[in-house]
Amino acid sequence: MHRLMATSTILEHELSELRLLVERQTGVVLDCPNSALAAHVADFIEAQELGSATTLLERVRSAEQDPWSLPALLDGLLSPNTGFFRHPGALNALARQVLPQLWTRKSADGGGPIRIWSAGCGTGEETYSIAMAVCDAVNPANVSGSSNGSGSSNGNGNGKAATRSGGIAESPSPAGAALTKLAAGCSVHIVGSDLLPRSIEAADRGVYPQAALEGLPPTSIRNYFSKIGAPAAALNASENESQSPAKSGLSAGSERSSAGSAHLLVKPRLRSLVTFNCMNLARPGYIGRFDCIFCMDVMPHFSRAQRIALAERLHLYLEPGGYLFLSQTEKLVAPNLNFRSETFDGYTFHRKPLAASAAYGR
Repeated sequence: MHRLMATSTILEHELSELRLLVERQTGVVLDCPNSALAAHVADFIEAQELGSATTLLERVRSAEQDPWSLPALLDGLLSPNTGFFRHPGALNALARQVLPQLWTRKSADGGGPIRIWSAGCGTGEETYSIAMAVCDAVNPANVSGSSNGSGSSNGNGNGKAATRSGGIAESPSPAGAALTKLAAGCSVHIVGSDLLPRSIEAADRGVYPQAALEGLPPTSIRNYFSKIGAPAAALNASENESQSPAKSGLSAGSERSSAGSAHLLVKPRLRSLVTFNCMNLARPGYIGRFDCIFCMDVMPHFSRAQRIALAERLHLYLEPGGYLFLSQTEKLVAPNLNFRSETFDGYTFHRKPLAASAAYGR
């Protein structure tokens, strides 16, 4: 009864203003019905003891003075698509085509780290998938003999049929020599960012239910995760403990029986490649330039004007010769930007030319 009374005090014009403020400040278009939005807002007002929708709107309007309120409000309204290796075509192109090219170029220019940005990373699965793809590319022994037949196609048009391990094709690549040099002489730094603080906290913990990794081969799980009893155990988990393959993997039946309570913790060898930050893609803080940017399934949640503005920002944040990865269902809505489309094994990505126009960064 209390919730119904609170909901009735949220006027339709207040909901309309809230939608507009959210779009202006985050780029996100809230496509939920007014009834669902009103109920969520009412619960938020009650939980935060704000008293009224008027007070909430005042806080959202003054986002610079109160940057916490809007992300907190959106937590629970936004349901980002997430999961490990959701876009195997993109990761395969990264590992087998892009990384060797980047390493060759970096070597010619005197070295320097390869920087990758996972923009809108949710709870971190995409970012860690990128890190696993990089590790497997530079150390093929990680995936040797690990095929479980799970993967020629992801059903989303992200690549041609290919045997893969965690999304990365296992067939030999002409780039193997370059990748070996990459492993020996170049560092990789991956930044994951998301609007929601709670998502970033989860990504930073790096603890996932065992069911979230069921699509990965046991070898990948052994290489990059440690099993723990429950999420809280991540605080005390020690990577110094030795683990047998039977204990680490998903192949043993006894391990499957404990799926309800078992969780997996990202190992330090993978976690050390990754940094997580809260970031509003509509008003991002400058965090340097990147050789690769993954922005998967983010733009469809934005208005057209905000999609164009975001594409311009991503173009600016790419190094000349850098690569932009989008979902195969997304179109790059920025006809005036100097991007060149390339395709590898059925997946199309976008490259910023080395001699990019000064209007959009050097």
